[in-house]
Amino acid sequence: MTIFVDMDDVLAETYEKHIELYNLEHKQQLNISQITSGEVWHNVPEDHQLSIKDHAYQKGFFRDLKPKRDCIQVMEALYAKHEVYIATAATQFPDSLKEKSDWIDEYMPFITWQHRIMCGHKFILKGDLLIDDRTYNLEKFDGDTLLFNSPHNVGDTGYTRVNNWLEIAERFL
Repeated sequence: MTIFVDMDDVLAETYEKHIELYNLEHKQQLNISQITSGEVWHNVPEDHQLSIKDHAYQKGFFRDLKPKRDCIQVMEALYAKHEVYIATAATQFPDSLKEKSDWIDEYMPFITWQHRIMCGHKFILKGDLLIDDRTYNLEKFDGDTLLFNSPHNVGDTGYTRVNNWLEIAERFL
């Protein structure tokens, strides 16, 4: 199988990084368990929302993300069995291209440069499976799709949903 895997909120803890930075900046105690839907900025006072939206423009934001639980081991096993590519939108924010590449070098060095697709839109991808947290990326994909669960997509329907990397391992390993 040819499998494309998104990075932000699928491999890397982007959502939780926003919460961590928000709490530091505004001396708050926001916790992911308090959020039932939407983006992080939808869950804070209006006068704090812009600071969250600006996080992705901060140098180091994408480089310092923590990997999702079990993703490294499952990705390595998938990579050994299937044709696996990381396909991430890496051109929207000025520093994200280099930082995402450096992140992959650290956490998933087995993903060679030939298997890293740093792109804008993902509708150009052709393969068997796309794992992503954004339905707008899944909508136009011709193969099978998995919606990786995140607070921002809890209201989205019409896709097969996975909650974690162990569920992906059960399906494809």
